[in-house]
Amino acid sequence: MKGNIGAGWVGGVAGEFKVGDGFPNLAWDDLRLVKAIADTRNLPTAAARIGIDHSTAFRRLRQIEQTLGVTLFEKHRTGYTLTSAGEEVAGLADRVDEDIVSVLRRLAGSELDLAGELRITTNDTLLVELLTPLLARFAEAYPGMRLDVVLSNAALNLSKRDADIAIRASDAPPDTLVGRRVARIGWALYGRAEDFPEPGLPDLEALHGRRWVALGDNLATLKAVRYVKAHVAPERIVYRVNSVLGLAEAVEAGIGIGHLPCFIAGTRPGLRRIGSVNPEFGADLWLLTHPDLRDAPRIRAFLNFIAAEIVRRRAFIEGT
Repeated sequence: MKGNIGAGWVGGVAGEFKVGDGFPNLAWDDLRLVKAIADTRNLPTAAARIGIDHSTAFRRLRQIEQTLGVTLFEKHRTGYTLTSAGEEVAGLADRVDEDIVSVLRRLAGSELDLAGELRITTNDTLLVELLTPLLARFAEAYPGMRLDVVLSNAALNLSKRDADIAIRASDAPPDTLVGRRVARIGWALYGRAEDFPEPGLPDLEALHGRRWVALGDNLATLKAVRYVKAHVAPERIVYRVNSVLGLAEAVEAGIGIGHLPCFIAGTRPGLRRIGSVNPEFGADLWLLTHPDLRDAPRIRAFLNFIAAEIVRRRAFIEGT
């Protein structure tokens, strides 16, 4: 999106600056560069973000500063730091960017056909163990749709359209998003089936003396992780891994016992449930989108389809 922002700039001495109706000969691409440098504090990284090379970015930044008659950044050993004038221009760039994204989001929300790309963000555990067959069924039902799946545990910014739909396990989804709760993910204690051949659930206190596997500190907020830390002696925790899928592999390999989501353990015949589903360990499974997108036919079609597929599997997911 190229074009002049305006021509009503009123300037003062270098480093000081007032915004009138706009800037002389300053295009949106110039604001994008300022915003990218302000976000990354690194010129090569900023250049890569907007698709130009380092030397071009350096020349354009100098041209922008010459046009405005102010210095926008000071270069330090730790990176580029905004001057007071730079903070004003970067703030304007943020506002323009948000306006552009908002318009594009509303336009996307008004699309009438069931074709095009849907960008979905979720994590590897949900994708591998639950969602892939459902996404395959959706792709078959809607051949005009293209799915772009972004695996991330981070909360991508749906307001900026980093993704159209988020599928997340959370008891506190962001207030800025709308969606529906489709299931409650059940967790229980599991061990290798050959290590627990007898029917019935073993005594929990006795299990505390066994060898355990646990999730790493990156998932320390999970209640199952906090339980192990509080009830199992550190020397009994013989294996840690920062992946739920890796944890399931470790339990199945006989390294130790551990808590797992029921929808993962339930597909593995080499595992046996040795504890009841603990409702405190669970998390709600949400389908989320931005309010501006929720009435778009392609978004509605996806949410309704996947919600129905998950509801059919709810008992399995909840471990009941």
